[in-house]
Amino acid sequence: MTDEAAGTPAPPPPPSPWERGRTARTRSAAPARTPLSRERVVDAAFTVLDRQGLDGLSMRQVAAELGVTVSALYAHVGSKDELLELMYTRLFDDFEPPAADPDRWQQEIRAYARAARRRLLAHRDMGRISMAHVPFTAELLPHVEALLAVFRTAGLPDRIAAEAGDLISTYIDGFVLEEGMWQDRAAERNAGTASPARPDWREMADEMQNYFASLPAADFPHLRALAGVMVTDSSDERFDIGLEIILRGLASYLPDEGS
Repeated sequence: MTDEAAGTPAPPPPPSPWERGRTARTRSAAPARTPLSRERVVDAAFTVLDRQGLDGLSMRQVAAELGVTVSALYAHVGSKDELLELMYTRLFDDFEPPAADPDRWQQEIRAYARAARRRLLAHRDMGRISMAHVPFTAELLPHVEALLAVFRTAGLPDRIAAEAGDLISTYIDGFVLEEGMWQDRAAERNAGTASPARPDWREMADEMQNYFASLPAADFPHLRALAGVMVTDSSDERFDIGLEIILRGLASYLPDEGS
């Protein structure tokens, strides 16, 4: 039908009373759901991990986070173990490996270790996940190669260079794992309170220092003597001191620096 005066199509008639509800429902149809993908599954897994921890992470919980059935996940991830591996690999996206510079090898390892710790701390229980996964996958082999290149280029003997990479990685994982355990303990202590569940490190440090200082001097002279410095205020400081001990030990194996 056309509007004879204007020569243009006439507008459609208004909907009848019995059609108005249907028309409204059609116009307000829900937007199309974002297709499920491996990336979305990993994103949801991190959300569940941060909220519930590794012990609470399951394929069922991830599916609930996405609003899908568990069976839908298996089109993208074969198992929980594979999901954990994908989460671990995700941590290294855009992660700059250390440069093999013999004049700056210690600075490169310091920067690498600090950055790796920050990435692990970005999500709850990643220290546990990291320790359970060998990083010899196709995606992570270049990072392992780069780390070994730093030690070999610096001049460390092959036997020491081969162990150094695992030593650094184990130190980072273990340190982050300990930090996560303290956070969990703090969460238990803060349960039922209005304050955020995070560790009061200064309070816990004071408790340990006071305890060491109270020990009988005849039986524990060294614990008493070191009570004020055994527990530092900052986890960052503790991490850097431990890393420095490792680096100086490795440096002692260099041909021109060995004793």
